[in-house]
Amino acid sequence: MQTALYELCWQGVQGHLKLDLASSVLGDMMELREDMASILADVFSILDIETSAMEEKHRRENYTQLVGACLMFVPEVILKERLDPDTLESLGLIKQAHQFNQKIVKIKTKLFYKQQKFNLLREENEGYAKLISELGQDLSGNITSHVVLESIKSLIGCFNLDPNRVLDIILEVYEGRSDQDHFFLSLIKSYMCEPLTLCHMLGFKFKFYQEPNEETPRSLYHIAAALLHHNLVELEDLYVHLLPQDVSIVEEHKKEIQEAKQIARKLVMVVVPSEKSEDKDKEKEEEKNDKPPDNQKLGLLEALLRIGDWHHAQSIMDQMPSFYATSHKAIALALCQLVHLTVDPLYRRAAVPKGAKGRVLRPLRSRRTPRPAESFEDLRQDTFSMLCYLGPHLSHDPILFAKVVRLGKAFMKEETLLSCFLSIADQVLLPSLSLLECNACLSEEVWGLFKLFPYQHRYRLYGQWKNETYSSHPLLVKVKAQTIDRAKYIMKRLTKENVKPSGRQIGKLSHSNPTILFDYILSQIQWYDNLIGPVVDSLKYLTSLNYDLLAYCIIEALANPEKEKMKHDDTTISSWLQSLASLCGAVFRKYPIELAGLLQYVTNQLKAGKSFDLLILKEVVQKMAGIEITDEMTSEQLEAMTGGEQLKAEGGYFGQIRNTKKSSQRLKDALLDHELALPLCLLMAQQRNGVVFLEGGEKHLKLVGKLYDQCHDTLVQFGGFLASNLSTEDYIKRVPSIDILCNKFHTPHDAAFFLSRPMYAHQILSRYDELKKGEKGSRQQPKVHKYVAACEQVMGPVHEAVVSLHPPRVWDDLRPQFYATFWSLTMYDLAAPHTAYEREVNKLKVQIKAIEDNPEIPVNKKKKEKERCTALQDKLLEEERKQLEHVQRVLHRLKLEKDNWLLAKSTKNETITKFLQLCLFPRCIFSAIDAVYCARFVELVHQQKTPNFCTLLCYDRVFSAIIYTVASCTENESRRYGRFLCCMLETVTRWHSDRSIYEKECANYPGFLTIFRATGFDGGNKADQLDYENFRHVVHKWHYMLTKASVHCLETGEYTHIRNVLIVLTKILPCYPKVLNLGQALECRVHKICLEEKEKRPDLYALAMGYSGQLKGRKAHMVPENEFHHKEQPASRTALGGQQNGPLASKAPASKTEDPGAEDGDRGKDKTAGTTKPVNKANSTTTKVTTSNGNSAPNRSVSAP
Repeated sequence: MQTALYELCWQGVQGHLKLDLASSVLGDMMELREDMASILADVFSILDIETSAMEEKHRRENYTQLVGACLMFVPEVILKERLDPDTLESLGLIKQAHQFNQKIVKIKTKLFYKQQKFNLLREENEGYAKLISELGQDLSGNITSHVVLESIKSLIGCFNLDPNRVLDIILEVYEGRSDQDHFFLSLIKSYMCEPLTLCHMLGFKFKFYQEPNEETPRSLYHIAAALLHHNLVELEDLYVHLLPQDVSIVEEHKKEIQEAKQIARKLVMVVVPSEKSEDKDKEKEEEKNDKPPDNQKLGLLEALLRIGDWHHAQSIMDQMPSFYATSHKAIALALCQLVHLTVDPLYRRAAVPKGAKGRVLRPLRSRRTPRPAESFEDLRQDTFSMLCYLGPHLSHDPILFAKVVRLGKAFMKEETLLSCFLSIADQVLLPSLSLLECNACLSEEVWGLFKLFPYQHRYRLYGQWKNETYSSHPLLVKVKAQTIDRAKYIMKRLTKENVKPSGRQIGKLSHSNPTILFDYILSQIQWYDNLIGPVVDSLKYLTSLNYDLLAYCIIEALANPEKEKMKHDDTTISSWLQSLASLCGAVFRKYPIELAGLLQYVTNQLKAGKSFDLLILKEVVQKMAGIEITDEMTSEQLEAMTGGEQLKAEGGYFGQIRNTKKSSQRLKDALLDHELALPLCLLMAQQRNGVVFLEGGEKHLKLVGKLYDQCHDTLVQFGGFLASNLSTEDYIKRVPSIDILCNKFHTPHDAAFFLSRPMYAHQILSRYDELKKGEKGSRQQPKVHKYVAACEQVMGPVHEAVVSLHPPRVWDDLRPQFYATFWSLTMYDLAAPHTAYEREVNKLKVQIKAIEDNPEIPVNKKKKEKERCTALQDKLLEEERKQLEHVQRVLHRLKLEKDNWLLAKSTKNETITKFLQLCLFPRCIFSAIDAVYCARFVELVHQQKTPNFCTLLCYDRVFSAIIYTVASCTENESRRYGRFLCCMLETVTRWHSDRSIYEKECANYPGFLTIFRATGFDGGNKADQLDYENFRHVVHKWHYMLTKASVHCLETGEYTHIRNVLIVLTKILPCYPKVLNLGQALECRVHKICLEEKEKRPDLYALAMGYSGQLKGRKAHMVPENEFHHKEQPASRTALGGQQNGPLASKAPASKTEDPGAEDGDRGKDKTAGTTKPVNKANSTTTKVTTSNGNSAPNRSVSAP
């Protein structure tokens, strides 16, 4: 319609249509709609603007004529509203355009800018007095806001009062009577027409209090909060009237952080006392001058929280930096009260402890108050967000802190919404704990919640708390600095004498900020290991949460990537790691700390191919289980270690093992609960070779040896712990069969049998007991047969399993039964250490007598000690009896088995080679007890008159070529190998010492044959036996070969050779050297080492000096060669002339034994010195001549340091 009218008029203006015709058409159109005149006036207004800007005057004239023609049906009033004054003047509707414009300005000024004169308060106060009396009357009766509003309207009309001023007085009275919210809010809601007017009035009131030294009254905050709460004003409109500006708040927050960091730096820095006093004076002056300005936004926020308007309060807090608002105590307490009200129903239903009553809380009667939580799901709506806004300032309300923790505990029992409470713990609970002052009860409450989490979740929380939380807020920055300062003060004064008072101070400090305290303590221990004892004793006042945190801090310190685990010389483990390992052992033994995290850390390190941290596991097992691993055992200790568990505990260790029952149980439980027992064993077994071939590529040879020894010793120690502490069912359930261990998990055979051995013993005893119960018989003979039957049932599958461990040709000489028997038995099975039992029993008797003779001991204590010693004595005697019976059963079993042990399908030489390679040498360097076992087992096999076993050849191969074995050993392996050689030499020396002993134990034994034939050869000829004098020649030859090998190693100049041979020589000193000239040759070479290594390698010098001193002390026991054996050999010797390389092939002519090291020609023959060829000519061409001693140990390449 508008477009059509415009086109019609435009045609008339341009002259295309006659004006009278156009006006008549427009007149006819007026009847179409009621508002047609207004529409046409709009079209005329547009054309007015367009034609006034045109240069063609005829068009303007046409427009004027057209409008004039339409005056008949378009009212003048409408045209005066729409058209320009000049156009109106040309139409004759107004006289003068100029006057018309002036009149418009006057009317607008009167309408919009001139204020109506109302009666003001200072002019006429009667109306306002009546108004105030109306508002101030007693509202307890039937007075309603509607009645009062009607009275107010009458007063406004009667006294001509200013409505805005009336509203202002209503607000003033409301401010004075802020308890009458319901009345005044309904009155204002009825009275007010525009919210913006009310907002401006409130803003004006707030502005009045923004002057210096003015304080905004709490009542004004309250009415503003109430008006916001009931949507009578908008927060966005009111917020702009409040001071300070948001930019100022952000700057203030940044300034607080900077000041906190500056204070922290001052506490860390060393300050001269005079400077300290100056700083304190400055701080006092600043405190006097600086008065914090009144923050109206925070005041309004507090008022909103008081009335429960969380929605608006949250909006204000979102405008501010994190935790800025709640850092003000009043706001934090108001928010805490709101949280109290929200969680109260759920807390009373699910989390109130037994016997607790609790304070009754009155709920807020407000429609916008957060809904009270009835279930844990309701907490997600508002409670968790309110707690997150509180953050560390929950510390202002310890009661609410405890409520939240207890809700968490109840939640963990009922629900599965774990992530919410983990976030609350991270953002609220732990930071708040940092700001609490020494509250041990809340620390225990937190532990009640945290112990329900897996240690992985706990450690993540601890990591966040320690490394990130303390930098998030100025208060926490200050607290961290103060904690470090206080920790320094305590640690400087900590000694053995003041452990108790210092421990109390540490306990108090740890309740709030344990991570910072422990971090500093651990840093001190890493520098000063003499602090370990006092620190461990002083930790007895910690809470359970603090103990768990201590474990985390220790693991974090161990895993510090910035710390080098080797010393600068790259040959030894760093002292800080050794200190932390010692601390771990002591702390975890003494206090009930969860071990899972530490054990998992060690496991992860082993998975990553790092063996340094095995030192920790070694210390923990030693301290918690009382199992020591040392190769420096005395002979008495070693003898005690071959007995039962009670004898081991009493006589097998350097220190008395006391009170390890609980700690052993804790360690066992941690391993079983987290399934770490077998993985640790397997990883350690695999890591031994990993140390050499993977981990030790660029490391110093000395360090590689130490790491290998540490890995091996820890494996032995840990395996011993599992064997003695795990029940039979637990052990068997976790340790797989020997073939799976070796083939699937690639466990070395010696380690695999070490782990399986206790399982076999458990199974045999269990089966034996079952058989005994099945057929009750009192005679010994049936019991022995039952034991043999039990062994066959248990070991039968093992015999089949071991076949897969080696190539088929191995089993041509050794039977799987013999192989399995050798690896499954221990010294406990071969002999009962009667001397050790007797020694410990005598010690107890002496102890009982000493107790009786001591008058200072009270009677009750004396009685208890005597009972303890007597009970221990009885236990030892009973244990010895059981072991004796067990040994007899084992020996009977071996006697039945021995005929099927060795097949010797090739030669006895090959049989002995395989026995040495696969059995003797791998096991003799496994542990000190295994070294003794190997020597005793060889003797036992000899005593059993085992077919196809040549004792003489076995000893010859052991003694004749030790160079390769010695060179390939680590330091600890050298000690074990030396102990093995010493035991072997003891047996040989005993046989050598007396003809009657030799005749009794060797003369008619198959192990001392001097002519060896292949199994398939015609055995009709009677074998020759070695007589006593020839045996003495052979022993001299072995002593000579030992001397020659030792001198060779000493002259190589290589670190490993010299160190190892000195260790071996020290170990075999009781039995070697016995011949004076061999001893002199050794003494000469060792003296030379002392001179050469004094400045170059002090550790070799110390070893050489130690051995040299002991060697000189043994000179009195040495004999000349002619006393050791007769140089003129008897006539029977000629019958053995065809034997060149056997034990009788003398390599030690009398004229050349004074200095074996001088024989350069002999050095090249060492490789064949230990081989033995059979006499049988027919078979000599097919017999393989072995050029090494058959040791499987030399698989590790060794080079000089």
